[in-house]
Amino acid sequence: MTSYNREQLEALHLVRRQLASMGEEGLAALRRRIDRYLAFRNELEEFLQGRFGDICTEKCFRSRLSACCTREGIIVFFADVVVNALASSPQQLDVLEQVLESGHCGRAQGFKCVFLKESGCLWQVRPIVCAMFLCDPAKERGFGQDPEAARHWAEFEARRKAFTWPDRPVLFDDLETVFLEAGCRSPLMHLHFNPGLRMVKKKAGY
Repeated sequence: MTSYNREQLEALHLVRRQLASMGEEGLAALRRRIDRYLAFRNELEEFLQGRFGDICTEKCFRSRLSACCTREGIIVFFADVVVNALASSPQQLDVLEQVLESGHCGRAQGFKCVFLKESGCLWQVRPIVCAMFLCDPAKERGFGQDPEAARHWAEFEARRKAFTWPDRPVLFDDLETVFLEAGCRSPLMHLHFNPGLRMVKKKAGY
């Protein structure tokens, strides 16, 4: 098992154990915390599918050329793992664990990303870094001469920061805190342990 797979697997184990210990009331409260974020992600996916679905599928995914999906290890936030776990069935999370343990899913099919298979990503709610990645050629084709579409994308970028960029209280920091206070600790808790992001929080005064 690669160090990347081990790190991802340990985070997933942490999240699953903690969620299993919370009870229905605790889980319901946690799901309410992510409602707005899931609504944002649904809007984002509709936009991407409508404007970039064919472009990205033909030019990158099927050709194995994507600058995102061909990475050995994508950047995953601990909050990504929490959100995906809340949005997934136990069976879907079991599959993620199995491919992380074996490393045979995406890499056996020509993808460098362990989470990919022929039908697409195994995550139910993809990591935000993946969801918001558009290469320059895709932007040129998808936006073209359409300033309204480009403006809409800029709005999505700003909304993403409102959930993830800790220059104010944000959901991704909040979710890390919930699990830290429960005794969980993971290298994926970037908003608490990454020096650059900690400096952002410090400058913001919290």
